[in-house]
Amino acid sequence: MLSRVLRFIVRTVRGEWHGIVVDPVQQLMRRGLSGLSLAFVAAFGVIFFHALAQRPTGATAVRLLGGVTADLPLPVALLRTPVSLYVPALDLPVWAGMSQLFLAFALAELALGRARTLAIAYATTLAGTLTVRVMIALGPGCWGLGLPPQIGQVLDTGPSAAVVGLFTYLAVIRRAPIVFTLTGGSMVWESIARPNLAGREHLIAVGAAIILGAMHGRCRPWTQAAAARLRCLPRPGHRLR
Repeated sequence: MLSRVLRFIVRTVRGEWHGIVVDPVQQLMRRGLSGLSLAFVAAFGVIFFHALAQRPTGATAVRLLGGVTADLPLPVALLRTPVSLYVPALDLPVWAGMSQLFLAFALAELALGRARTLAIAYATTLAGTLTVRVMIALGPGCWGLGLPPQIGQVLDTGPSAAVVGLFTYLAVIRRAPIVFTLTGGSMVWESIARPNLAGREHLIAVGAAIILGAMHGRCRPWTQAAAARLRCLPRPGHRLR
């Protein structure tokens, strides 16, 4: 029994090592530093907005460009959400957050590509932003799911929801239970230990990433079949015989 458990642990760790570390490193060796373009943009964005926010005028500009709260009109919140991915929380260490953001975007970009990385980061962040609006609309007396109206003035999580979403998505599609436990499990613990808005948004990001990751395998056969059908269509100017 013990030997089976040990073999299972060894297989799991080996599979995660290859899926989460070895494969992206091989992609990096083939593509070079251009494969980390999103990661560098995210890191420089965090540094730029953090430095800008150190002055009162800059802090106002950062809030107007990337500060998202639930009491904002929805069109304004949607416009600010992409910028909020690079606006760090001023009460947290910026270098620790930047390193996590760089690692998440780097691994995701090498494993998923730029377009899907941006889509997952934006979708998981937006899921938290929109769900908080629903929770506020429900009110504090709705089975513990609702939130009081004053929460609408609290800034959202910024880039941390995207980081959690990317790590969770990678863990799901690469079948990496250890990484999933370290990301999703830590978010559950955070929401229990510190029940605040950020904890809820992180849980929502984890849930959205799980759903998107579960859809990844199911959508691939359909997209492959659609691509095959497109290849079979006659090209413009081509005569059918």
